[in-house]
Amino acid sequence: MESVLSYLPQTIREQLKRVGKQGMDQTEEIRIRVGRPIEINIGGKTHFLPKVVEPEVAEQLLNNLGKHSFYTLDEELKRGYITIEGGHRVGLAGKVVLEKGEVKAIRDISSFNIRIAREQLGIAEPLIPYLFDGTWHNTIIIGPPQTGKTSLLRDLARIISSGHNRYEIPPMKTCIIDERSEIAGCVNGVPQLTFGPRIDVLDGCPKAEGMMMMIRSMSPDVIVVDEIGRKEDSEAIQEAIHAGIRLVMTTHGENIQDLLQRPTLKPIMDQKVFDRYVILSRKKGPGTVNGIYDRNLKPFFLGRVFQDG
Repeated sequence: MESVLSYLPQTIREQLKRVGKQGMDQTEEIRIRVGRPIEINIGGKTHFLPKVVEPEVAEQLLNNLGKHSFYTLDEELKRGYITIEGGHRVGLAGKVVLEKGEVKAIRDISSFNIRIAREQLGIAEPLIPYLFDGTWHNTIIIGPPQTGKTSLLRDLARIISSGHNRYEIPPMKTCIIDERSEIAGCVNGVPQLTFGPRIDVLDGCPKAEGMMMMIRSMSPDVIVVDEIGRKEDSEAIQEAIHAGIRLVMTTHGENIQDLLQRPTLKPIMDQKVFDRYVILSRKKGPGTVNGIYDRNLKPFFLGRVFQDG
């Protein structure tokens, strides 16, 4: 949490002391809203701190996030979030500025949602027998927000790039397309989180463009991408498959049916690109694996829980 706390104004840090070290260690989100009390999500339960947030405190927080340079924030404000060191993401809400009908930026920011990213080494290991049998299966992890998709994806990238002695898995060339800087937590292009020796990260790059760049320049064995969903993503995935590259990805959804109903993903669903579908939920906390399905959508593993934190 030190990297997160370093961005917060002193008045907010003082309030957060009320939850104690154990509470901070279990914190998933910190929501800061002008004129309202701070909301903190600890282990899936919501708590409100007593003091309301003053406008000048929110302005100081934004300055800290942008390191006092609004120029450096332009692209992030356009997307509606800022990623800070460690892979933590700060969502933003306020007055939207439009240009020719498209979002240009967010101004007069009044709400911040700090989502805490935590490295959970080993949480993907129980899934290895279902995702690897001599080669890695093309895998997509499906789940709503805060179900541990990125944490699981990150640990899979670590295992793929490191190899695994117990399962006799050799380390493989692994490329991460980290559009939101959440998977690898890069600082100045260098991953700050734990990976193996054969990892390459394209930080802050749109997914579709990044996949094509990696295919052309880095000859990956496996490409790892978070939150696919655009038409361009689907087209890049098909290119990667035709190039013989394995894919491990995540997307938002409650179940496989949600993917089948999304027009942008229909081409790759029709082609049965993915060999494994891992369904996550929060039924028993983040990291609950509701099921694993094969490429024909038949379940062969149900109901196990791998805790994300």
